Amino acid sequence: MSAETPAAPGQFTSRRLQFRAWRGTRPFWAGLYVLLSGLPIMYFPYFHLQLGHLTLAMATTAGAGSLIIGVLLIVLGVSLWFQKHVRTFAGIAAILLALVSLPVSNFGGFVVGFLLALIGGAMAVAWSPGAPPQPEPPAGPAPAQGAAPGALPLPHQGAYGTGAPNDLSGTSPANGANGRHSAG
Repeated sequence: MSAETPAAPGQFTSRRLQFRAWRGTRPFWAGLYVLLSGLPIMYFPYFHLQLGHLTLAMATTAGAGSLIIGVLLIVLGVSLWFQKHVRTFAGIAAILLALVSLPVSNFGGFVVGFLLALIGGAMAVAWSPGAPPQPEPPAGPAPAQGAAPGALPLPHQGAYGTGAPNDLSGTSPANGANGRHSAG
C-alpha cells in the first residue's frame, strides 16, 4: 500500500457522509436554532443565581408560559428536522413564539432565545428544497468524431438571418409567427 492509495472509507466516514446527505435535504440549521432557542426561554425563569450568600431568583409570574413556549420551540425544531414539509408553518410559529417570549419569559431568555428563534424561524421560512440531480445524457460520439452533419448545432442566427439577436416579441418568421402577434 503506497502513500497515494486512498484508504477504504470506514464506518465513521460512511455515517458522516450519510448524515451530510440527510442534513442537506432539510432545513437542518433552522431546526437546530429553533430547538436551541427553547432551552434558555424555558430555563431562565426557573434559574437561581448565587452571588456569595445571596440568592437571586429569576422566577416570573409567567413561569408556566415560559415552559410552554420553550417546549413548543423544541418541538418545532425537531419537526423541522423530520417533517420538512411543515417548514413554513414551523418557521412562522417560531417567529411568533419568539415575539411572545419577550414579555412572558425574561425578555425572551435574556434575548438569547429570542434571537435564536427569530433567526431559525426566518431560515425555516426561507429554505427551499434543492432541485434533484438531473441524469446525465448518455455519452455518444462527439460531433467532430464522425457524427452525422445534421447533428452539428447551427450557429445562432437572429431575426431574418441577419445575425442580430431575436426580439422577444414573437414576431420573427424564424419562430413561425409570420409577423403577427399572438394573443396568448
